[in-house]
Amino acid sequence: MNKRKLWASALSLSLLTPALAACSFTGKTEQETPQTLRIATTTGWFDEEYFRREYTELFELEYKNINVEIVQLGENYRYSRGPREEEEDPMVKLKEAMQGPNPPDVVLFSYDQMPELVNENLLSPLEPMIKENKFNTEDIVPAVLDGIKQVGNGQIYALSPTFYSSALVYNKAMFDEAGVGYPTDGMSWNDLFDLAKRVSKDDGSQFGFNFYSYGGGDLFSTVQNYANVLRLRTFDKEGEKMTVDSDSWEEAWKTVIQLGKDKVIPFMDPNNPEDFSRFNNDNPFGYNDFLSGRLAMTIISLYEIKELINANKEADNIEGYTPIQWDIVSVPTAPDGSSYNFGFSDLMAINAKAPNPKAAWKYIEFMNGEDWARLKSRSSNSLISNKKYTKRSDGEEYNVEALYNVKPAPPETMEDYQIYRKMPNIYDVVWLGQKYFNEAMEGKTGIRDALKAWQEEGDALLLQMKENPDASSFDRGGSEVIAVPAG
Repeated sequence: MNKRKLWASALSLSLLTPALAACSFTGKTEQETPQTLRIATTTGWFDEEYFRREYTELFELEYKNINVEIVQLGENYRYSRGPREEEEDPMVKLKEAMQGPNPPDVVLFSYDQMPELVNENLLSPLEPMIKENKFNTEDIVPAVLDGIKQVGNGQIYALSPTFYSSALVYNKAMFDEAGVGYPTDGMSWNDLFDLAKRVSKDDGSQFGFNFYSYGGGDLFSTVQNYANVLRLRTFDKEGEKMTVDSDSWEEAWKTVIQLGKDKVIPFMDPNNPEDFSRFNNDNPFGYNDFLSGRLAMTIISLYEIKELINANKEADNIEGYTPIQWDIVSVPTAPDGSSYNFGFSDLMAINAKAPNPKAAWKYIEFMNGEDWARLKSRSSNSLISNKKYTKRSDGEEYNVEALYNVKPAPPETMEDYQIYRKMPNIYDVVWLGQKYFNEAMEGKTGIRDALKAWQEEGDALLLQMKENPDASSFDRGGSEVIAVPAG
């Protein structure tokens, strides 16, 4: 399930407020009767001050006659203290609120929650309002609209002013030195791994690729990342049986183990002290394999792109840092051509029973309009859905289309969503595989035998979790995993 990190989404806009307070974005004066717009959200880590700054301040400045009330329906993890009693499913609370006596006008929710809301006819279709108000959807990144229509039965039931995505960044100098052509958009994973082999060095001083730029990871995390992008399931959609004893999993493990042994993908081997020595140097970015010049390619987020740009700009003031000549291309996709590196922070929709649908549309229109996009593009840590402002004002020229020239992956099924809620420790069966992976990596057992053992022990743990949903395990890799009741 995709987890939203609302706390780390953006920089404060508070310094903009004095400059904006003197005028309207559109030049029109709102003289209408005062109205109240109720906005409900299911997000955790809720902080009203942050939410208003990010989602309502500019709107309220533009529409002074509209008073915004915020209704927080999800679990607020910020103030949690230790174990909590099981709370009601936030989707249940949202649907109850949407159909209750004082329903919200606008609802914000995650991508994986949208299909249920659409299929139960709880959202108003936006296309009639888009046409009536001549809202220009041509300005929206096509992948954003495609992703929304994908879960809206071909229709637009929501909009999102921002999205997140990742790209494959590469060090041009490393490819030039090896006499190898640069990566390109639309590569397969096999193409990428082939390039990675050709730019790696046998002595381990230069690696070809990793799924993340920060060093210190183990190879099991790498193979899990690879399995995810290949859309390989660890357990079935009922959460009752493991699915790892398969040819696809065997090929994934075989690929990653060989890349690790050939020093194409970096990882931390606890049995090899030399692996830790690469962090004990004078490089100011020793924690980052790409910025420290040890890694030719990696998957990078917008935040990390900004970090790279800033490091290059400040290179003269950073002792031990050599500027990197770089560019980005699209990340290889899953077998169906979709990308899990593309998604939405929050989708905005109008409740089908909204008491104030016109004000609700004004809110969605404004939040997805050009004025909001222009201002937020200067500070947001998310990508802006309006394609005029997707390219950041950072002065750099790079293949920014690589961040959105993709097909969004469909969200997790509702079956998966319910499994995670009913069996909160189900990821223990994932980490159960680490000890078997290590045995295969070390040659103590064959890859397929290791997967069979993972499947058998995982099945036993899933059965225990079915009988006791809070069942857990002590150890996540290395030694024997024993299922015991949580707490």
